[in-house]
Amino acid sequence: QVQLVESGGGLVQPGGSLRLSCATSGFTFSMYTMDWYRQVPGKQRELLARITGVSSTYYTDSLKGRFTISRDNAKNTIYLQMNSLRAEDTAVYYCHLLMGRDYWGQGTQVTVSS
Repeated sequence: QVQLVESGGGLVQPGGSLRLSCATSGFTFSMYTMDWYRQVPGKQRELLARITGVSSTYYTDSLKGRFTISRDNAKNTIYLQMNSLRAEDTAVYYCHLLMGRDYWGQGTQVTVSS
């Protein structure tokens, strides 16, 4: 079955960096577009970035070049490199796959605080 497992979250100071990973299994990874979302309590889940199977990318305007999505088709994994982190980036970060239905990982908490 499809599995998405995020990792790499944690506590980081403002201005710092983190790299999130989403390890996947159960489907032909290289054929599918994958996304990163985040969610703050009380708000809707927000699309951050998208990457196709051939690594074409899309970013939401609000990221202003601070985040980079990438993928390693040999490892069935996508990544989100997050730089210049701000307090407002504090959220639970999820990877997402649309394959007939929505698949989500369990999420990884990112907290940006001094």
